[in-house]
Amino acid sequence: MRSITSMAAAFLLLAGLSSPAVAASCGNNSGGFNAWKAAFAKEAASAGVGKRGLNALAQAQYASGTIAADRNQKSFKYSLQKFMQIRGADTIVAQGRKRKARDARFYASLEARFGVPAGVIIAIHGMETGFGGFMGDSSVVSAITTLTYDCRRSEFFKPHAIGALKLVDAGAITGGTKGAKHGELGHTQFLPGNALRYGVDANGDGRVDFYNQADALASTANFLRQKGWKPGVGYAEGQANFAVIKQWNAAGVYQKAIAIMAARIDG
Repeated sequence: MRSITSMAAAFLLLAGLSSPAVAASCGNNSGGFNAWKAAFAKEAASAGVGKRGLNALAQAQYASGTIAADRNQKSFKYSLQKFMQIRGADTIVAQGRKRKARDARFYASLEARFGVPAGVIIAIHGMETGFGGFMGDSSVVSAITTLTYDCRRSEFFKPHAIGALKLVDAGAITGGTKGAKHGELGHTQFLPGNALRYGVDANGDGRVDFYNQADALASTANFLRQKGWKPGVGYAEGQANFAVIKQWNAAGVYQKAIAIMAARIDG
């Protein structure tokens, strides 16, 4: 069996070849994953991924749990009432009100800077990770590269795979950082490409850390603002900012739940 070090060296050699990058072929099982990684290393290098990111790609493992989760997303098929019950909406609202009152200055600063009310940020935080209680147990790099290799939605996940490898280069995550089954990371479960693009250093320590609550929540507010959030405009279904919540998650039942919980928290 080849060592991880020798595999990484081989990936770097492939990535450094002068010939144009050839698109890696997708697959529907683990059989072709290592060959795909070798081809994708060239694409990643062409996109600006450096040595640390390529080493993380070389060490990535086919995430069979991620594929199983991707094929079995039942919760978004529930009615709104059932979805909110299963996701613990009443608990999120109750805890969310306490959090808003306890950290009023912080949430006010986010709204002043980005225009996004506390309720929206808090509802997303509660919905995604139970306010940081569980941020995932899957390797971010392995999950996101597996989804990029998988033929189902390769093109959607490709920029997020590149983003994850660049986050490794930047030291924001490592190849071993844990996140959700689809490679989402941190308190509000950013997809890596979005984390790279919209990350904010809110606590002033010189780095963006999505496992730090302040950075994660400010980054979430920044994402929404950059996607078109209009300060002072409503976010209920049918209002202008509801369309921006859709940018966070494509499932209609999720969007409605966030808007409803946010209104209850803000109220």
